[in-house]
Amino acid sequence: MATIQQRLNDMLAEPVEALGYELWGLQFIGAGNHSVLRLFIDHADGISVQACAEVSRQVSAVLDVEDPISTEYSLEVSSPGMDRPLFTAAQYEKYLGSEVNVVLNMPMEGKRKWRGEIIAVDGDNVALRSNGQDVTVILSNVQKSNLIPKF
Repeated sequence: MATIQQRLNDMLAEPVEALGYELWGLQFIGAGNHSVLRLFIDHADGISVQACAEVSRQVSAVLDVEDPISTEYSLEVSSPGMDRPLFTAAQYEKYLGSEVNVVLNMPMEGKRKWRGEIIAVDGDNVALRSNGQDVTVILSNVQKSNLIPKF
C-alpha cells in the first residue's frame, strides 16, 4: 500500500513537470490543523520565487480537485537548496562522493544518525563511509537525509 507521500508524489510530479520543473521530492508533516505539505522543485537554471509561486498555483488546483489530504495543511514550495534533501536512489547516485547526514527510522548498529560519504548505490541500498567504517542503509529506513554543502 502506497504511503501518502508516494501518492502525493505520483499525483503532483506530472503537473510540476508540465511547467518545466523537476519535482525533487516532497514531505508531508502531519500535525493536525498545522500540517505542512512541502514540495521541493528543481531546474538546471535554478529556482526563483516566481517559479515557486507558479508551481504553488498549479499544485493547489490539483490538490483542490483530488483532495488527497483530509486535514487542514499549508502548502510550501521551494528549491532544495545547497543542503538538499535526498529522496530516491537516483538522487543518491547523482551525488556519489558527497557527504550526507542521514537520520534513520530504526537504529542501525545502535545509531539513528549517520554522517558519511556516499560510496555506492545498489537498488534501494546506499553505502556510506562513516569515520572509516562502511555501512549500508536501506532507503525505506531513512527518515531524513540531506547533503552537506562544501564551501
